[in-house]
Amino acid sequence: MNRANAARLDEPTDHDEPVGALVTLDLPDDSPMLGLPWIITFGPLGDPAEWEPVVCGPYERPHALALAEAVVAEEQLMAVVEPLVPALSADEVRGEIAAAQIAARDEEARIEESDLYGDFGDVLDEELERAAAQEEHPPEPVPAPTEEELRAGFERIAEQLRRKGR
Repeated sequence: MNRANAARLDEPTDHDEPVGALVTLDLPDDSPMLGLPWIITFGPLGDPAEWEPVVCGPYERPHALALAEAVVAEEQLMAVVEPLVPALSADEVRGEIAAAQIAARDEEARIEESDLYGDFGDVLDEELERAAAQEEHPPEPVPAPTEEELRAGFERIAEQLRRKGR
């Protein structure tokens, strides 16, 4: 997994209170979704009825992750970083929805078919190995992007959206 695809909060902050949570997709390094614009939805970590979530973006993925990480490091918030699919028609939206539904069914079927002592053990071993490697070499926190970096990212996203469908 490349650094742009990783999101973790390992460094202590200047307070003793618990920090927030950052949730994003764990994508392979060659995923075409990495090149899409990304949004961040910030919401309450506890009761979702506390206040309405705030949606920010679009950003380039590394900027979205760094910005979300900087915010949840200081606040007890939930940040969800997800791709923004620039669909040009209702049919494209329906296609994305159908693809997501198929992927969810496939994942559910894979889980149902997995052998509790075979596949699950393999996944658990992989996760334990990954956690041990991260303890040995924790990633450096990524600094929040500057205003200039974000503006440059907005320009690149705008150009990408202008080219969409041409």
